[in-house]
Amino acid sequence: MRTPIPRFLAAFAALILLAACGGGGQAGQGGAAAGPPQRGGSITVLELNSFAGAWPSGLDPATNTTGGANLSQMNAIFGGLFALTADEDGGNARVVPELASGYELADGDRTIRITIRDGVKFSDGTPFDAEAVAFNFRRDITSTCTCAPRWPLAEQNGISVEGNSVVLRFTRPYGAVINSMVVSNVNWIASPTALQQMGPEQFKITPVGAGPFKVVSNQLSSELKLTRNENYFKPGLPYLDNLTFKSVGGDQPAYQAILAGQAQAYEGMNTTPLIEQAQANKQLTVTIQPPTSPYLIQLNTKTAPFDNQKAREAVYYATNVDAIRKGLFKDWYPAAQTFTGPGGLFHHDTIDGYRTYDPDKARALVAELGGLTVDLGTLKSYVAEQVMTALQSQWEAVGIKTTIHSDQLNALIGNFNSNKWQAMLQTAGAWDPAAGVGVGFRFAATSPFSGVSDPALDDLLNQAAATVDPATRETLYLQAGKRISDNAYAPYILAFAPANVTAAGVHGPGLTTKIPPVLVNTGVLWDQVWTSR
Repeated sequence: MRTPIPRFLAAFAALILLAACGGGGQAGQGGAAAGPPQRGGSITVLELNSFAGAWPSGLDPATNTTGGANLSQMNAIFGGLFALTADEDGGNARVVPELASGYELADGDRTIRITIRDGVKFSDGTPFDAEAVAFNFRRDITSTCTCAPRWPLAEQNGISVEGNSVVLRFTRPYGAVINSMVVSNVNWIASPTALQQMGPEQFKITPVGAGPFKVVSNQLSSELKLTRNENYFKPGLPYLDNLTFKSVGGDQPAYQAILAGQAQAYEGMNTTPLIEQAQANKQLTVTIQPPTSPYLIQLNTKTAPFDNQKAREAVYYATNVDAIRKGLFKDWYPAAQTFTGPGGLFHHDTIDGYRTYDPDKARALVAELGGLTVDLGTLKSYVAEQVMTALQSQWEAVGIKTTIHSDQLNALIGNFNSNKWQAMLQTAGAWDPAAGVGVGFRFAATSPFSGVSDPALDDLLNQAAATVDPATRETLYLQAGKRISDNAYAPYILAFAPANVTAAGVHGPGLTTKIPPVLVNTGVLWDQVWTSR
């Protein structure tokens, strides 16, 4: 039976209001509709060097440890078997086939057949077919990279080719596999021929895919120059002739660069005062995406002090979420109590029994513990550092001694891999909770980025990922959220999504329209980005 592409299927309260008023979360006039798309032209896109602008291990899908942050670079070069798209206001989000032409689930959702689009070629002119896709899948799952997919593949014949289809066989039902694929490195297919000719060390510098653009030059974590892929499978696309990504040190220099005409777009602005300035500038367009990834405080329950639930509860009671939301962010961001955001699937605003701010209870627990000392880390960014500083102040008010530090992405990954961390302020979530840095990424026992080892929680998450029935999935994720809350695994702060800022004349889905972020940033559909010159 053919299974349709699933539809089972945000954050600023102010923006929700804007959307309701027809503002669509945008301000300024630069991105307003200006006639049919034009072909040609070049743009430079800035990416924050502590996140999307860092690609230290290169851009080979099998070894790019920061691929989840480098969505734009990877999607521009490789396209994707599947993509998340939405209506212009961010509604009706859905996964659609791109380099794949469709898929079928069978055998109680234990088998999936992915059909590859006919006639596609990599940018080097070699065939993009099922054999190439299967080659990539096998290479990905055997990679030592933390980016390797964690598919429950059958030991025998787990990946096979039948005609122009790739068949995956799992040991258990895995209904969320396609939704998960759009945020996984397996969605990006490398040219086997180019890989063989270059070798992996050169390939990760100048990778070859079947996406809308091909690599001209690549200075790791600095500048990536791309040009049109003339073999691209969509006639007339991409619109742009050239696309350049540059790493930038922060929101302020990015904003100044756009004003000076040195760049035409910036992904991921989160400095509140700058967002307000940009919104007031009629030469710019600000698009704030529906949030899917709430901020939370991960607590490492495998080591002291948070192997003691009383220590974890003290942090819950010591954290004044409303003070952070209103004091730092003008009440723009809704409070979160679980791993979903308003822009994603299966969202709930509250969880029954969730522990909220109560400084007296926090002080009592700290006294009962004989004191509490915490090391709190986060990714280097404006919002995270602002929140972390506020947390330090709030926690110390109830007697929790707190040291804080912010790190670049690679150092942060190293901290997780060491498993010596105590508390991390992070985002957790994805459009589909089963995907990417969704709930399993932060809470599953097998994830290197988890501080939790709870078989009952794992079972709930596995069951939720196994089924395609939306009502069943929602029930299971609600139970998982309550278990996380009841065991005080991680206090949540607020649902957040960054803004994209573009100069006048730049247009494109996910850049100047809303698409829920598949991870933290939106997967911009670069083949449809255009500029009025």
